[in-house]
Amino acid sequence: MGKDVIIACDFDSAEKTFAFLDKFTGRKPFVKIGMELYYAEGPSIVREIKKRGHKIFLDLKLHDIPNTVKKSMAVLSRLDVDMTNLHAAGTVRMMEGAIEGLTRPDGTRPLLIAVTQLTSTDQESMEKDLLIKEPIADVVMHYAHNAKLAGLDGVVCSPLEAGKVHETCGEKFLTVTPGVRFADGDIGDQKRVMTPAEAKKIGSDYIVVGRPITAAEDPVAAYERCVREFVD
Repeated sequence: MGKDVIIACDFDSAEKTFAFLDKFTGRKPFVKIGMELYYAEGPSIVREIKKRGHKIFLDLKLHDIPNTVKKSMAVLSRLDVDMTNLHAAGTVRMMEGAIEGLTRPDGTRPLLIAVTQLTSTDQESMEKDLLIKEPIADVVMHYAHNAKLAGLDGVVCSPLEAGKVHETCGEKFLTVTPGVRFADGDIGDQKRVMTPAEAKKIGSDYIVVGRPITAAEDPVAAYERCVREFVD
C-alpha cells in the first residue's frame, strides 16, 4: 500500500468543509472527518464527501465495552469509509469485537487502526494524569502489539514511533501519523512532531496534516508541498 497524505478537515460545518474542498479541482485528497464535523453534520457529510470522490478516514476513536463497539462499527461499515479507528486502551477483546462488527457480509471492511497514545500526550502527562509509569515508547509498542494481536491493520502513532512500530509489528502493519508540521511552521498544541520529509524517512505510511494545510494562504499549494515531501 502506497504512502498518502490525509488532510484533517477539522471544520464545524458542511459549508466550511465544502468551501475548503472546492479548492481542490485536480487531485482529490484523502480526507479525515473527525468528531467535530461528524457530530455537527452526521453521516450525511460522509456520504457527500465520498460522492465527491475522496477517500475518507473517519476518526471517531471508539472506546467502549466490546459489544457496543462491535455494533457501532457495524453501522460505520455501511458508510463506505476507507479507514476508521478506535482506542487501543479499550483492550484486545474490544478491538476483536470492532473487527467483527466492521466486517461486511461479503468479507470486506474499511481499514481499522488503533490510537496508541495521543500526540498531545507526553511522558509527564501520561504519568501524572493516567498513572502509567512505563516509558511512553514502551506503552505505545505494547498497545501496537495488542492491536496487531486483535487483527487490526495498524495504529495511529507519533511519527517519532513509526519506525519502531514497524520493527515490532512488521512492515505491513500500517502507521498513521498526525503531529506533522512543516519545518518553517508552528507546532500548535502537538508535543511530538516531525516534518513530512522526516516522517517519510522514518517509515510513516500515512501522515495526517491539518492546520498547515487548512489554515494556509494557499491550501492546495500546501497540500501539494506535503505530497512532494512525503510521497514523491
